[in-house]
Amino acid sequence: MGKPKKKDLPDLSHLCVPGAEIAVRATPKAARNAIVQAEGELKVFVTAAPENGKANDAIRQLLAAAMGTAGSNLELRRGSASRSKLFVYTGPA
Repeated sequence: MGKPKKKDLPDLSHLCVPGAEIAVRATPKAARNAIVQAEGELKVFVTAAPENGKANDAIRQLLAAAMGTAGSNLELRRGSASRSKLFVYTGPA
């Protein structure tokens, strides 16, 4: 997927709170990788296809880059096969 450029992403560092739930509306196979904040929900666009977990991994990495944390600190709690997903931040404060 390539490393996302931090300047192209919103600053989501305020979400780095242990146990914080992050609701995401996913759009796989998009023209470009992007995160848009809208109506209390994050819309995440990734170029990866929704097969074999590739889109979920791409979303996790994009979210992590915007939050300034490692992808391993984000756990997909709900929605692995759905466009509506719920990630939980499990890393340090």
